[in-house]
Amino acid sequence: MAVTVLALAAVGCGKSSTDSAGGGDSTSGKYSAKGIGLAYDIGGKGDQSFNDAAFAGFEKAKAEFKIGGQDVEPQDGESDADKTQRLVTLAKAGYNPIIGVGFAYAPAVKEAAAKYPKITFGIIDDATIKSANVADMVFHEEQSSYLAGVAAAKATKKNHIGFIGGVDIPLIHKFEAGFDQGAKSVNPNIKIESQYLTQTPAEGGFSSPDKGENAANGQIEAGADVVYQAAGLSGQGVIKAAAEHKVWAIGVDSDQYAQAALSKYKDYILGSALKNVGGAVYDLTKSVVEGKPLTGEVRGDLKSGGVGFADTNPKYKAMADVVAAVDKAKADIIAGTVTVKTE
Repeated sequence: MAVTVLALAAVGCGKSSTDSAGGGDSTSGKYSAKGIGLAYDIGGKGDQSFNDAAFAGFEKAKAEFKIGGQDVEPQDGESDADKTQRLVTLAKAGYNPIIGVGFAYAPAVKEAAAKYPKITFGIIDDATIKSANVADMVFHEEQSSYLAGVAAAKATKKNHIGFIGGVDIPLIHKFEAGFDQGAKSVNPNIKIESQYLTQTPAEGGFSSPDKGENAANGQIEAGADVVYQAAGLSGQGVIKAAAEHKVWAIGVDSDQYAQAALSKYKDYILGSALKNVGGAVYDLTKSVVEGKPLTGEVRGDLKSGGVGFADTNPKYKAMADVVAAVDKAKADIIAGTVTVKTE
């Protein structure tokens, strides 16, 4: 046991919870594994957004199914080989399912899943693996972002809003495309500032609150009074800047109004475009525990509750015209009368 713990720490600086004994075969119909293996994306646990949403699902599944688990942090500048070794180590230790949080895990999940065909692997935000023992868990982020755009366009007093993406990649383009379309459905002439923090994840676009803060300051100084961010940990800086300027921020992935670490800024968090990453982690674990593991593409949308818009801020709830517009947009998307663009 000591050797296992040391090995896991060596490959990912992981934090371990109580583990139960057992093997790792998800095809036998009877769960006997140690628990869930969860490997975080850039920014790690504590981002109050994407990774923390995965952690919430991890914790819920452990508690409900009375199983153990190991969650493992990323390292700066790591390679695909480092990620693969992290997943392989979890597999050798007897965890099942094993989930890579973020599209960057695609090569590692593909390689590790091929080596351990009796273990179920999952990946968040990638649908390219298509292996018999892999669940590709993806979302219609453009739909929740459309709702964010509607909310921003209805809440702005200047007809001037902003979008800040962490990294200039196709996944984040979906957030921007939905946001722009939603805002322009309210006001075709609205002015939208747009900025990506970096060109690659390695440059810190998802893990640098200072970059987010600087970008938000620039957009706010240019006139934007609502700023939506899809930037992981960097988004904390966007929210901080918005609060300091007393303008609205819109959060992403988790309900950022409800995050304790952001509580001093919450009065300026209008809402959050939700992505039920925690639900995906929980659902995959449930399927494995029950002996019927999910595989193939599993996509969350507004209709299934896989994405949504958080309305927990009482100030948002008091804005009847904003709430009504968002609710109507949600109903239209679910009904199919509105199709949201992805680019």
